[in-house]
Amino acid sequence: MRVLFIGDSITDCGRREDEEKIGSGYVRVIHDYLKTTNPKQSYEVINRGIGGNRVTDLEARWQEDVIELSPDFVSISIGINDVWRQLDNQGDEQVYPDQFEQVYTKLLTQVKEETNAKIILMEPTIIEEDIKAVGNKKLKAYVEIVQTLAKRFDATLVPTHQAFLDYLKANNSYKLTTDGVHMNTAGNMLMAITWLRNVELGTKVMVN
Repeated sequence: MRVLFIGDSITDCGRREDEEKIGSGYVRVIHDYLKTTNPKQSYEVINRGIGGNRVTDLEARWQEDVIELSPDFVSISIGINDVWRQLDNQGDEQVYPDQFEQVYTKLLTQVKEETNAKIILMEPTIIEEDIKAVGNKKLKAYVEIVQTLAKRFDATLVPTHQAFLDYLKANNSYKLTTDGVHMNTAGNMLMAITWLRNVELGTKVMVN
């Protein structure tokens, strides 16, 4: 069973320096959970995260990094850099909601038409560990697009953004990121648990 993860640095998380090319982030936690809880199932976990990627960067490498690998499941986590670069005012590198939805729709259509993969869409996580932060307000439109696309393409939705908001609303002072965006071990654990609670791979892998 080939499970492919694709996204930005939050998915990447040092995969190229890792002997197994999995990295040390949420993909690693999911990989290790699948391997140890269901050893009779042969899971092949592939990480294709690249730091700094926006949805337009995924488009540029979609054929090689997704379609040609013929995954059984493709899990996508994208959107943080599309918003973050607006905050940094990085000109042409900004991707606004209309373009985000248009390109994302194209990618998912290609998966549906050219593979048999089941689609898993992860909500963009957070920008700053503050619900009222400008980044999180801008991110809302992108989260809503992912939710809409999940319904349109009959994909599994992983509510990672909501999971982080719920944590922040609890006023727990324990940090989930190293810089407001990139996960520490606790943030990666929250992402992985949220994924496992919502994804059904055809075998019993969900976390209660």
